[in-house]
Amino acid sequence: MSRTVASLWRDAVARGIVQPAYLEERDGAWQEISWPEAAARVDELAHGLLALGIRDDEPVSILAATTADWALLDWALISIGAVVVPIYPTSSAAECRHILADSGAVAVAVGDDSQREKIDEIRSSLPQLREVISFSELDALAERGRAHAREHPNALEERAEAIREEDTLTIIYTSGTTGPPKGCVLTHRTYHAMAEMVAELDDFMRPGDRTILYLPLAHNFGRLVSFVGARIGMTVAFCPDPRGLPSAFAAVRPDWFPSVPRVYEKTADAVKAQLDSATGLRGAIGRWALEVGRKASARRQRGRGLPPLLAVQHAIADRLVFSKVRERLGGRLRWGISGGAPISPELLEFFHRFGITLLEAYGLTECTSCTINRPHRFKFGTVGLALPGCEVRIAEEDGEILIRGDHVFVGYLNQPEATREVLDDDGWFHSGDIGELDEEGFLRITDRKKDMIATAGGKKIAPANLENALKAASPLISQALVVGDRRPYITALITLDPEAAAGHDGDVRALIQPAVDRVNEELARPEQIKRFAILPRDFSEAEGELTPTMKLKRRVCIEHFAEEIEELYSGAEASGSG
Repeated sequence: MSRTVASLWRDAVARGIVQPAYLEERDGAWQEISWPEAAARVDELAHGLLALGIRDDEPVSILAATTADWALLDWALISIGAVVVPIYPTSSAAECRHILADSGAVAVAVGDDSQREKIDEIRSSLPQLREVISFSELDALAERGRAHAREHPNALEERAEAIREEDTLTIIYTSGTTGPPKGCVLTHRTYHAMAEMVAELDDFMRPGDRTILYLPLAHNFGRLVSFVGARIGMTVAFCPDPRGLPSAFAAVRPDWFPSVPRVYEKTADAVKAQLDSATGLRGAIGRWALEVGRKASARRQRGRGLPPLLAVQHAIADRLVFSKVRERLGGRLRWGISGGAPISPELLEFFHRFGITLLEAYGLTECTSCTINRPHRFKFGTVGLALPGCEVRIAEEDGEILIRGDHVFVGYLNQPEATREVLDDDGWFHSGDIGELDEEGFLRITDRKKDMIATAGGKKIAPANLENALKAASPLISQALVVGDRRPYITALITLDPEAAAGHDGDVRALIQPAVDRVNEELARPEQIKRFAILPRDFSEAEGELTPTMKLKRRVCIEHFAEEIEELYSGAEASGSG
């Protein structure tokens, strides 16, 4: 059996799948791309790349938003044995230079003029870069490929036969939350194993399913969705701009949906605002339905059925309220995946009241996905059970999560020492995350090993837990950064959601204070947030403060708002929050 990602594509094409391979919105209408159409385009592009002189094992970058062109070009590069080096479309010119130089990329495909301008700015410093191809030039590349195919009809078959499972498939650069991005080397075997792990899950993703992909294809999970689509035979609908998700849900009506928590948070805020604004009978029905949903969710989380009276109440609540909320997500969503950053259990339980199960998953660039909750076996507050073929254990000395399996990367490009720091002689990957396994095997993440706060009093605190609690405590809070390492007490930098704050003309701080107080009520005194500052703007990816999956780059945030942090610790020791 060939365990290469190139074979995943060939097998999918050979199966004669009836439903479309892809959906993409063009000129206001959703267009289907059939499997035969996709296969023909991939072959033409692959021949075109050969005509350009792209050799096997040569690195080629893609710098573009999430579109069908991205996926088809990816498959074309994979088909000829090239090494794909994806770059986030939000990357700066300096970040692009680092990735292109470090990987030795000989060509880069850019999605639009703005991406090409970045490359033009840095190209003189990249002597190995031979080609810059705009997506607008892909038709010309395909035409060149058709001519190459007539002259070399067996070229793709010869390349396919030469691809081995140990060959490098892709080099994905880490988000760089703690320093310059490192190139994670992932082989064909690595990603083939990952796709098989997902396919082995019972009643999870099904042939014929539809999903919407807005996640960057430069991100390893977005890429996995593309590969699993071919492995299982699903339709992937591309939505390059998250602002287009509401209309995409209505048109595509996905069966499942992969996302980072931020999209779910914004959806929940919109639902809560609508329910809160309802008055009279509608308001009373909404509050009653929420309580019915809470009771039903609590029983279902424990694996128990609904007693007759609650079942009748739930059916009525579903007809009047819950079904309308589900229509926001297309109306037939079986479940959603949340990954890339922590999601609060309160948010998971909120959606579950409406019959929407969000399954939190866990993975890293170095091993894509490791654990996930299952549609019929889940625990909110955990990241689920290990995927088939993935081993997970907790280091006794410090609680670090260790991972082993064929899906684990082979190392960091050109960084043997950094590789040895995370991959031990027994094949265990040291994740840098702290966690615990319960008696059933569910994994709970408590924090990043390097992000743990040690206060001046010696108390160790997980900042992510407090940050999630703050965001869940008020729809006004967009982001929160908890500070306190080697400090006398815990403080927080809070940013506001512009839409939620727009309707509040008074003292917003007075509205945030009760939320902070509610969080503090659940905490031991050394963990409580003694002071907080409301920042004049949100943390921004453009400012380098967020990764593309909305994780905080703590070091950068702390540097940018050092003055505000020092103000929180000025004067006498704080005795209370505020």
